[in-house]
Amino acid sequence: MGSHRRPKPPSRSRLAVLAATAGTVSLLPTQSQAAPKPSVDEVRQQVEELYEEAEAPTEEYNAILVKKEKLQKEAKRAQERVAAQQQEINELREEMGPMAAAQYRDGGLDPSVRLFLSSDPDDYLDQAERADRLSARQVSMLSSLEAKQRELVQTRAEAVTKLTEAEKARKHLGSTKEEIQGKLRTARQLLNSLTAQQRAQLEQKEAEADKAAGNSDSPASYNGPASGRARAAIDFAYAQLGKPYEWGSTGPNSFDCSGLTGAAWRAAGVSLPRTVQEQYSAGRKVAKSDLRPGDIIYWYNSSQHNGLYIGNGKAIHAPRTGKNIEITPPRLHAVLRGHTPLSRHGGKDSRPHRIPVHGPWSQRAWRTWP
Repeated sequence: MGSHRRPKPPSRSRLAVLAATAGTVSLLPTQSQAAPKPSVDEVRQQVEELYEEAEAPTEEYNAILVKKEKLQKEAKRAQERVAAQQQEINELREEMGPMAAAQYRDGGLDPSVRLFLSSDPDDYLDQAERADRLSARQVSMLSSLEAKQRELVQTRAEAVTKLTEAEKARKHLGSTKEEIQGKLRTARQLLNSLTAQQRAQLEQKEAEADKAAGNSDSPASYNGPASGRARAAIDFAYAQLGKPYEWGSTGPNSFDCSGLTGAAWRAAGVSLPRTVQEQYSAGRKVAKSDLRPGDIIYWYNSSQHNGLYIGNGKAIHAPRTGKNIEITPPRLHAVLRGHTPLSRHGGKDSRPHRIPVHGPWSQRAWRTWP
């Protein structure tokens, strides 16, 4: 039978310990307490850094994309050569087929035996002469067949190599794309963490910074001294003011930096390479004082960014994610170098293609085409 005795109450000392413990716990921070949110200025700085960090992988992405497309074209051409060479081999084999059949019908008899057995030696000798000529042709065709087969093996190996390299480039392209998207995703998360009021404050701060820097994405038209192709390139760039920056884009509704400069000069009838580095790697050296509207200028120490010089110390460029194509004073961006896609000898549109070597703005030098 169970006991009905009342449980013994806790002792006074035990109560004191429990009370002290409860008091201690109440003073500790709870797990649900969140870390303080960054301020508007902190978010703005972090987002700016993320956008700038995305610039280099964006250019890498553009370069890999160009390489991948080139490899795919080369692989396709190699595959077409394989098909053509295989067809030649098949036709050669078909042509050799009757010769092999005739030899089989003759039983492969020695010519002296066939002469002994022949009822008409004169007729046999005529046939033997024709057979010698046929045999020489057969030897020639066999030699040609062997050469074509060797060539086919080499072309197939080339096609496989190109396809393998193209696949590696495709995978590298995917990882670089993910790197870019990761940085942009983090930037969006930071922006989304702001309240509507904070977003308005951020936009106001950016507008004030643009105004102080002399940046403008408002519609405008060029009224400077450039003419000919340089004028055509500048007019095209002006027409893009206000359109958004988009990494990897070459238009017509959005651009990245080298996509804009390439499209501007393409509108003027001049073809430029796709990436900043490729555009930077071609040209003739000129003095800083020879910089003219239409030239392409570069800033950031690793030549990750470029724009179109329009004169009076200003340029049009596609700046970064989150901003539009704008006019900016490049001196505020530590411009390092520039080049012109035209020759300056023999007329207003015959400027030599030029590109600068590394050096500060005050000591710009230019690299010359061979």
